[in-house]
Amino acid sequence: MKKLTFFVGSMILPLLLLAQYRISGIITDVKTGLPLTGASVFCQNTTLGTVTATDGKFTLTVPDGGYDIVVSYSGYETQSARISRSMDNIGNLTFALKEKEKNLEEVSIVATTEVRNGWEKYGTFFIEEFIGATENSQQCEILNPSSLRFFYSKKKNRLKIIGNEDILILNQALGYRIRYQLDSFIHDYGSGLTQFTGYPLFETLDSTEEVNARWKAKREEAYLGSLIHFMRAFYNKRLKEEGFKLEYTDSTGKQHAILDPYADDISTVEDGELIIDPPGKLRVVYLDELPESGYLKRNNLSAGTSVQISQLDLREPLWVERNGYQYDQRSMLVLGYWAWEKIADLLPYDFVWNDE
Repeated sequence: MKKLTFFVGSMILPLLLLAQYRISGIITDVKTGLPLTGASVFCQNTTLGTVTATDGKFTLTVPDGGYDIVVSYSGYETQSARISRSMDNIGNLTFALKEKEKNLEEVSIVATTEVRNGWEKYGTFFIEEFIGATENSQQCEILNPSSLRFFYSKKKNRLKIIGNEDILILNQALGYRIRYQLDSFIHDYGSGLTQFTGYPLFETLDSTEEVNARWKAKREEAYLGSLIHFMRAFYNKRLKEEGFKLEYTDSTGKQHAILDPYADDISTVEDGELIIDPPGKLRVVYLDELPESGYLKRNNLSAGTSVQISQLDLREPLWVERNGYQYDQRSMLVLGYWAWEKIADLLPYDFVWNDE
């Protein structure tokens, strides 16, 4: 990927490793009240995770910021909750898990038609829409494709994909192994839109000194211009310095330049959190990196296009914490260049720019 400029030492984020806080709690069975030993507890989209002890208790120390904590146990329904330092109960969290109902799977099969040769028919499409079609995606591999089940509804003209188990992804471009709990993947052929939700947990790979250095450089390259970079720059009031320009599109389709991103009609700050609430769709222009040639080709754009343009369609105000965490992401539709960069270019919330 070609660069217009590359920040060597000019961008410093005053966050993450400088401040930490601890979360702890207990996981039990909702019916019996007994502790669940070995339950998985992790902050989604991070490298931070643990399992419960014999008494069902857990403790995690996390860098400052916000997270979705995810709790799962075999045969039980997964739960998640938003956490941040400012919350009162982070040292005494309680999750009472409910066993999965056996008929949920049967209802799903009745409601749609399972495609028995789903991977052969839709596997390439799923990889492009889930892993991505960027340069980094070429070095990614799904290790357990047999865990996926494919359902196609002729009535809705819609493809739905679920997983019998976590999807295991090896990202040799950025040096991560990702365990992704896929909630659902849906592609609507009518609108052409793809949406998927789930809970990724990252594991940093380790190799030779040369390979580790290459992975570090590729992660920093992936960070520049990314959604998490934008959110951190917005939070730290460094949008202009870090190469971002904002506009919004009103209900008539007219575009307006945003001269002050921190004006009350664009964003506010409450209890240390940034609240983004523009009067229309937010258009984000990143000036310091060229788009990949594959993106230009797929979208029939000129080879001379010199900026990356993304769009956020917010149905509700978006709350952002200092590590780039956004809540509630379900109310946010991402379009443009950020939609092009999928799992293959995803970085965890505990990633630190230029970490030594």
